[in-house]
Amino acid sequence: MQRRHFLQFSLGSLILGTLAACGNDEPQLIAIPAGATVLALGDSITYGYGANPQTSYPAVLAQITGWNVINAGVSGDTTEGALKRLPGLLQQYAPKLVLTSIGGNDFLRRVPEATTRSNLIAICRQIKDSGAQNMLIAVPKPSLVGASVGSLSDHPMYAEVAKEMNIPLQKGGWADVLSDASLRSDQIHANARGYARFAELLAASLRETGLLKR
Repeated sequence: MQRRHFLQFSLGSLILGTLAACGNDEPQLIAIPAGATVLALGDSITYGYGANPQTSYPAVLAQITGWNVINAGVSGDTTEGALKRLPGLLQQYAPKLVLTSIGGNDFLRRVPEATTRSNLIAICRQIKDSGAQNMLIAVPKPSLVGASVGSLSDHPMYAEVAKEMNIPLQKGGWADVLSDASLRSDQIHANARGYARFAELLAASLRETGLLKR
């Protein structure tokens, strides 16, 4: 009798544990060690337009983390362009982590949202298939008025894609920086102080997710 009760209890515990695991949607992330290669995929705000290469966010992030951060930002690039470039970048650098910040030029060029979303998902899938981890970085909704009055906000598409792909999302970083006139070189680009501030915000998000050791 006691053995039967023990087996029932054990089975019940196993079922509850399995259900709890299935209900946990948080991605399981592995900390990236110092010296590892990290790819920063993006457009002009990844490249560091409005400042110089030494003050771009990837350069500052490398100083903060000790990672070898590859700046794969191309001014004017779109999600379509990044998607085409990505296979070669993954093959060349074999990064442990990709920081994906792309889409602003899609919005400015009025690319259909469904196209941008599809490209973002394809980018995230390519990264996953390569074996690298991925952090998606939210880009603000375009608004000259919002930038002028300091009230930019993330485009909701990024939260939706991150949830669908079960990957971490860096929220509010670019929106905060580009809402502050003292951190901008123009309405859509940061200056050196802005890129440094973004790198600090990104590092904080990386620590929160466990991708960067505290």
